[in-house]
Amino acid sequence: MEFWKLMDIIHKKQLIMNPMRSIKLDRFCGMLDLPKSGRVLDVGCGKGEFLLRLNSLYDISGIGIDKSPYCVNDCKANKEARAPEAGIDFLLMDAADYKTEEQFDLTCCMGASWIYGGIKGTLKALKDMTKPGGIIVAGEPYWLKEPSKEYLKADEMERETFHTHMENVLIGDEFGLTCGYTLASDHEDWDNYETLHWWSASEYIDSNPNDPDNIEILENAKKYREIYLRWGRDTMGWCLYVYRKLTQELYMGLDQAVLPS
Repeated sequence: MEFWKLMDIIHKKQLIMNPMRSIKLDRFCGMLDLPKSGRVLDVGCGKGEFLLRLNSLYDISGIGIDKSPYCVNDCKANKEARAPEAGIDFLLMDAADYKTEEQFDLTCCMGASWIYGGIKGTLKALKDMTKPGGIIVAGEPYWLKEPSKEYLKADEMERETFHTHMENVLIGDEFGLTCGYTLASDHEDWDNYETLHWWSASEYIDSNPNDPDNIEILENAKKYREIYLRWGRDTMGWCLYVYRKLTQELYMGLDQAVLPS
């Protein structure tokens, strides 16, 4: 079945398309302290929730980019319902192809670093589109512990795809970015995120009994339910990382970081 259709089905009950509950995202938005009427770029913007919350707090304008036609439709509908006058544009395209000379007050990519080949490519790309003194937000998984070979095989991923929490913090140093804040998800965030997928899948099947994709939808839900409960819940974390693009760049690679002995 079409990948974006499946993503739309399993995220049907979620405005926030990552494991972060609403009250924590509100706290996160509030501490960003963006300038009024600032400009924000959200790469892989999902349903536009982050941009709309920032608009409510700071009257920001900006651009959201997503490759899913379902998400972009949701973005436009959510904007029309909640902030029709907001200067936010939503683009249906591969964000890797987005080119601009504009530099934003804040750029972000939450859960879509695959667009740029991982967190390093994401920070490199977003840095070029961020003003000096501006902020970059990366929402990224991290390893809570070393993943088992069985987990990696079942989820069809490589160990090197993600890093530890400490590595994600320090990776910014390689690009002259300083990580100044992190907000990690806990089991409640993850359970809410993952179990709503199961609920949404079963509800869709009940409501659309003649959809020929139902068997695949059910198999997908069962597969990732087992992966999450057997391995993922205690192996993979999730965090929002806030990096600042300093007005004066100071480079310090991981091998140069000063760590306690």
